[in-house]
Order: sequence, then structure tokens, then C-alpha cells
Amino acid sequence: MGVIDALGTWGVIVGVIVLLFIILYFIPIGLWFSALVSGVRISLLQLFLMRFRKVPPGIIVRALIEGTKAGISLHRNDLEAHYLAGGHVANVVHALVSASKANIELTFKMATAIDLAGRDVFEAVQMSVNPKVINTPPVTAVAKDGIQLIAKARVTVRANIKQLVGGAGEETVLARVGEGIVSSIGSSHSHKAVLENPDSISRVVLEKGLDAGTAFEILSIDIADMDIGKNIGAVLQIDQAEADKNIAQAKAEERRAMAVALEQEMIAKAQEARAKVIEAEVQVPLAISEAFKSGNLGIMDYMKYKNIMADTSMRDSIAGEEKKKEE
Repeated sequence: MGVIDALGTWGVIVGVIVLLFIILYFIPIGLWFSALVSGVRISLLQLFLMRFRKVPPGIIVRALIEGTKAGISLHRNDLEAHYLAGGHVANVVHALVSASKANIELTFKMATAIDLAGRDVFEAVQMSVNPKVINTPPVTAVAKDGIQLIAKARVTVRANIKQLVGGAGEETVLARVGEGIVSSIGSSHSHKAVLENPDSISRVVLEKGLDAGTAFEILSIDIADMDIGKNIGAVLQIDQAEADKNIAQAKAEERRAMAVALEQEMIAKAQEARAKVIEAEVQVPLAISEAFKSGNLGIMDYMKYKNIMADTSMRDSIAGEEKKKEE
């Protein structure tokens, strides 16, 4: 019986502890007391109902305490609504307090809108007070004299609170700065002028108003490094000369092929003419024989013909030898 009584006593104690833990979980008396001593008026019933609304009472109470201590008027319903919408309540309150201390105009509505837009509103307020330096990747551009320049810049930006919702981000600023650098170098007549006065690039880029429509305000653009790259003009001229050479070679090959074709055609015509001559020569003896048979040609006439042919052949031979001597 003594053991049973002891087990029953321990069971009661454990049950009371569990019940007390459940009560303290659903009714956070510690949070209520912290809010009370901090000057935040919130009822235990609201803290209890937050559990059923799936809102952590600790986040809301700490936000209310921080706002009250900083002199900022916050409402429990607004904080709960922002949490349920997927916002970061602590970040929003930190941003409101920082903006208030820095005399930056930032309302609760604007802060929650920036937070729900996916931007870090607290970081944005810090950037408004302490500007951020963004290093651009190497930007390659070519001056009018054909020399390639590779520039790196440091862009000092400050967050524009009013443009954080719907405004372009850092990527757009970097793209616009890169575009301005390319335009400035490309309009320079000589790369030496750019190397002598790199600040001219900064002036040109700033004058373009590249921060319009972005979530940042460009304070300054400093050229951190400038390197000389390739001689693009010379490379283009070499490529053009190579292309012209290839075209000339192609045309020469075309003319050679046409000349070879013409030569072959002439040889074919000469062979055809030679064949006709041989054919005609073959007909001569037949004609002479026929003339003998018909009595149109006598022996004396034939001998005269042979003498004329021999005389012609001798003259051709003499003429050929004289021509060789002259050469």
C-alpha cells in the first residue's frame, strides 16, 4: 500500500507539472509580465488567442516592446497581420527604429511593403545611413584608335527607400554603369586620353542619370583600375588583309582554271583541224589516182606537182633553220 500511495503521489505531481506547463504555454504569463513592466498594454486573453491564430506571442510582444521603448506607435493587429502574410516582423521593427534614429522618413506601411516585396528593409535603412560600395566586374571597351581598355569601377550607392518597391536592383545599376563606361571609352578619340583622365568616365556616367528607376541612388563612381588590352584595330586590319588575300587567291585560281579550260578547248580545236587536214591529205592521192584514170592528169603534170611540193618543203626547211639561228 505504501508503494502504491507513493506512486500515486508522484503521478499527481507529474500531472500537475504537465498541466502547469500546458497552461504556461497557452497563457504566457512571463511575456505578459515583461510587456507590462515595459509599458506595453496587452491582455492575457490576446496572448492566449495568438496560439490559436498560429502567431508566436514572443515575436509580437518583443516587437511591441522595442517599438514602445523607441517611441514608435505600433499596433498588435498590424504586427499579427504582417506575420501571417509571411513578413519578418522583427526586421520591420528594427528598420523602423533605425530610420527613426537617423531621421529617415519610413512609415510602417512602407516598411511592411518593402519587406513583403522580398527586400531586406533593415539592410536598406542601414544603406541609407552608411552607403554601400559595389565593385563592378571588368568592363571591356574599345576607343576610336582601336585600342582595347579594360576598366574596373567602384560604385558608391545609397538605398532609395521610396523606390525599394518596384525599383531595379544592384544588377541593373551594374549593367547601366558598364554601359556608361563602354559609351564613354568608345567616344574617346584615343585610349591615351582615357588613361590620362579616367575621371572623365565617371563624369559621363553620372551625367547619364543611371540611377533613375532603381532602388539606389548613385553617389559616386570611381575608376579603380584600367588596363590596356588588345589592339583591336590592328587585329581587324590583319583579318581584313587575310580576307582580301583569300579573295584574290580565289579569283586567281578562277582565272587559271578558265585559262586551262580555254587551252584545252584550243588544243581540241587544233586536233580537230589536224584531223581534217589529215583526212584531206588522204584524199589527195585518191584524187590524183582518179585523175590519172580519167586522163585529166598526165605524167608531166604529176612531175611538176612533185617538184613544187619538194621545192616548198625545202624552203620550209631553210626558213626553219634561219629562224633557229636568229633565236
